[in-house]
Amino acid sequence: MQVTISIKNGIARLPEWQLAQPVNLELLAGEHIAIVGPNGSGKTKLAEILIGKHPLFGDYPKYDFSPSECTLASENIRYITFKDCYGADNDRTYYLQQRWNQQEIDEETPTVRDKLEEALLGTPHSQDPERRREEFDRIVKTFQLYDLLDKYIILLSSGELRRMKIACSLVGRPRILMIDNPFVGLDVETRHNLSNFLGELAVKQDLQLIMILSRENDIPAFITHIIPMENCRLSRKMSVEEYLAGKKNEALSEEERRGTDQLINTLPSSDWVDSEEIIRMENVNVCYGDRTIIKDLNWQVKVGEKWALRGQNGSGKSTLLSLICADNPQAYACNISLFGHRRGTGESIWDIKKHIGYVSPEMHRAYKKNLPVIQVVASGLKDSIGLYAKPTEKEYATCEWWLSLFGMGEMSERGYLTLSEGEQRMVLLARAFVKNPLLLILDEPFHGLDDHNRALVGHIIEAFCQRKNKTLLFVTHYDDELPASVSKQLTLIKNN
Repeated sequence: MQVTISIKNGIARLPEWQLAQPVNLELLAGEHIAIVGPNGSGKTKLAEILIGKHPLFGDYPKYDFSPSECTLASENIRYITFKDCYGADNDRTYYLQQRWNQQEIDEETPTVRDKLEEALLGTPHSQDPERRREEFDRIVKTFQLYDLLDKYIILLSSGELRRMKIACSLVGRPRILMIDNPFVGLDVETRHNLSNFLGELAVKQDLQLIMILSRENDIPAFITHIIPMENCRLSRKMSVEEYLAGKKNEALSEEERRGTDQLINTLPSSDWVDSEEIIRMENVNVCYGDRTIIKDLNWQVKVGEKWALRGQNGSGKSTLLSLICADNPQAYACNISLFGHRRGTGESIWDIKKHIGYVSPEMHRAYKKNLPVIQVVASGLKDSIGLYAKPTEKEYATCEWWLSLFGMGEMSERGYLTLSEGEQRMVLLARAFVKNPLLLILDEPFHGLDDHNRALVGHIIEAFCQRKNKTLLFVTHYDDELPASVSKQLTLIKNN
């Protein structure tokens, strides 16, 4: 059998990228791998060792990419990380409101078309205009990108951005495709289409697939083998059937359940209510140029209601939430009332935000401050990205309590950017809850979380929603993620 990747006694030279034991692993042609394990278990470290990103003591990984004519790993391996779905290309300059401030986009901002054409450079198709056009058309058709080609990438939804990233990675027909949580941010139809498409590629062309998965239910049918990881140790490669047969139940511990019970019994209720209405929208429209995102929306949310916000990628869910959170300048041109006050009648952004707890893909994308974890949570008290005012000892104690509830108490002094993406999401969730908000907005809160943390966060959400006057807006593309307390639903239809 052809060995596509082989590593023997692999140890990263830099301590921060070392696993708890040397890597000994062979991947064979025809095997399609899922690397699974809890958040922080070392999945990304292993992936980056496999692709040769980190120098090793001793021999480097050995590759056999045949029948590919290219020999370099950079030409044969495409790797999409979890953070790519938040727009890694623009992380240095991206800020939370940028997606909705289209007037600030300059002529150098790339469109989807620009990124696809850039991906074609350096491929075997780049010197042949006809083949380059054929490859471009193939990718656009496969991923249904026609409507996105002239859209600036900073304006893409997290699902649209993920679709574009995967499309660009398949330009040039690589030998190995490695994706970190490929289905994150994708609606049901797109997840189904992507899974089928990748499965067909695995059969029809010489493409080996390696998936890094946090969610067991996301293991596609084409996966043949599993590499489990825990505590930065990898177990032996095994069949999917063997892995599922030995899978442990991810039940919450008694300590975790006691913590959420404490939330129910001791967290102050929200007695402040100026109005029975939390949100009122009348004939709301949001347009960018000739593109209509939201059209003639009428919506009312009352105190204590629990809503699911549904819709395909690009249907306007995050745009709608940006109107509520005062992140979108078009909010002031719309007939919107929040907490009983008409938008634009003298309240500041901070008057609005102080009653709202919020987490979203855009928040994760924008939060690139390597602060101690405790300060990231404390920034939720100040509604800032970063911490610019020193919290009191009481406020810090509150932050510590929430971190402990989310299982992150021992990491309070760790640098935020040293955490795994899933661990970062847990910190941002604690940040959303820390001020005991009247309105809790959770836009795809389970992105990148392992099965245990999904169960823990779900339990915390349910407990929080039992408190008096708590109002919830919840966005997800997975039906099994919806809290049981959700009783109302708003579905947005994508405008073509």
